[in-house]
Amino acid sequence: MFELYEKTSNQCSKATTNIYSTSFSLGIRMIQKDIRWAIYGIYGFVRLADEIVDTFDRSDKAELLTKFRRDTYEAVHSKISLNPILQSFQKVCNLYGIEKELIEPFFASMAKDLDQQTYNDDQYNQYIYGSAEVVGLMCLKVFCKGDDSKYNELKPYAQSLGAAFQKVNFIRDIKSDIEDRGRVYFPHLDLTKFNDNLKKEIIEDIKKDFEQAYIGIKKLPLTCRFGVYTAYIYYLKLLDKIERTQADNILNNRIRVADTQKAALLAKSFFKFKLNIL
Repeated sequence: MFELYEKTSNQCSKATTNIYSTSFSLGIRMIQKDIRWAIYGIYGFVRLADEIVDTFDRSDKAELLTKFRRDTYEAVHSKISLNPILQSFQKVCNLYGIEKELIEPFFASMAKDLDQQTYNDDQYNQYIYGSAEVVGLMCLKVFCKGDDSKYNELKPYAQSLGAAFQKVNFIRDIKSDIEDRGRVYFPHLDLTKFNDNLKKEIIEDIKKDFEQAYIGIKKLPLTCRFGVYTAYIYYLKLLDKIERTQADNILNNRIRVADTQKAALLAKSFFKFKLNIL
């Protein structure tokens, strides 16, 4: 029963999402049931690659990433993989038309995490595109279900949302990125001079991405709009907490949104969605 293997593969991607990200898990549960598996499949794929470059320190990470990239393309081409995460992802790619033009920039950004520690403006923008914006576009492929006109209309907004999420992650994780991985993503950032004014500049840039993304969220199909809005409002709350935290505290603590706050945000979001006042 091949269907049993496919079900198992989808459950692996779902479990990976639930374990690694409560915020995205919450958002995915709010989208239409018949496409949840596909978003889980995308997240599972992205998370596995991210883990290779971030945490597999006991192994040759470059070799593992190269193998994972090769296995990904082989899975998409042959429409089968013995890796359950890739089995789920290849099905998403083949069903919704996710092609190499979106996959390759992702691997290029992951490869940068193997040895690049600082970024200039162009490198930063390229990294954001490959690590986050294309992931938003992969999800948009699923949401649009083959409607190329809708996809092209919403493409810039999906990129802005992916960029906003990634930049919030950068400033939230700045402590671990520096101490554990030696990375500084924000261009020309001198951490010895990281202060509230510099933090404000970074946050203002992120707010512009959120403002652009919000326009697109309101245009999304109803099958996914509430789920995407849920993730959006959670990250916006996280950015608000970061904005209200002094710069030196950000360097010493990882800012989080409590589970009780997440529940309250979900209830508020659902109320707005039902009243059509997003």
